[in-house]
Amino acid sequence: MEQVTTNTQKQSQTKERFDLRQTVTDIIIKQLEAGTVPWEKPWTGGKGSLLKIPKNGTTGKTYEGVNIVLLWGAALESGYQTNEWATFKQWSKQNETIRQEELKKGRMIVYYELKEQEVDGELKKYPMLKYSRVFNKAQLQSYCPYTEMVNVNKENKPLFQRLALVDQFVENTKITIEEKGFDACYIPSEDKILMPSPELFIDTEKCSAQEGYYSVLTHEMIHLSGHEKRLNRDFGKKFGDQKFAVEELVAELGAAFLCAELEITTPERKNHAGYIAHWLKVLRDDKQYIFSAASAANKAVDYFKGLQPQ
Repeated sequence: MEQVTTNTQKQSQTKERFDLRQTVTDIIIKQLEAGTVPWEKPWTGGKGSLLKIPKNGTTGKTYEGVNIVLLWGAALESGYQTNEWATFKQWSKQNETIRQEELKKGRMIVYYELKEQEVDGELKKYPMLKYSRVFNKAQLQSYCPYTEMVNVNKENKPLFQRLALVDQFVENTKITIEEKGFDACYIPSEDKILMPSPELFIDTEKCSAQEGYYSVLTHEMIHLSGHEKRLNRDFGKKFGDQKFAVEELVAELGAAFLCAELEITTPERKNHAGYIAHWLKVLRDDKQYIFSAASAANKAVDYFKGLQPQ
């Protein structure tokens, strides 16, 4: 007898084939293949053009983890100059209207929802990964680029003020930083960071020497957060193994998140193509990489923020 596949069965099979983690990873891989690194500055601009953590334009709450990477990449791809996002429903509640031509251009974010399932007669809860679509403020009918630029410029503090705040932030962590040599690294056995002298850093077109110093330091600070007496991450044993690669991605994302929080720009990559090729291989190897690394990066940033005076 010929087997008949119903519409319900087809829908169920399609749903099963939809792998959300792979979909998110593929989005980021596509951006990397196009030459875009989503955790670097997601729009163009001169010196002082700041990368900011994406936030919900209606609640003011910042996005976290892999959603930061997704929305940074989306902002760069579409040239959005604002970091505000919200769902269609959220914008509508604010009496905002999305432009007709933008209605099919919502961007994916992911979240966990607790589901209940009976296992051996016992009802257990487990987190299920789900997704929704959000729209940038620049996609609204009311959006005015000039007004947005004026407002952003008003919000941005002068560089000397931002650097003073970064100095204080680092001091409050009480971490050990030793300035010597020409390389930056974190030494787990001694629980200290080695940094070149600040005088060895130079200004670039879009990044001051002081910001260059701190962008390197934040990378090593994220590594330091993983020490067993702090967040106890497994660093990996040697270059090239899986855990080592994840830890490096944690440091890359964590440094980007922290620099955005501290409002400092980062220097341009010297070997951009090689850098992208490396992360393409890492992400193609495992769809879970970006989720694990982004989550750990968020926890690392929160750890340092937790050391600051309330």
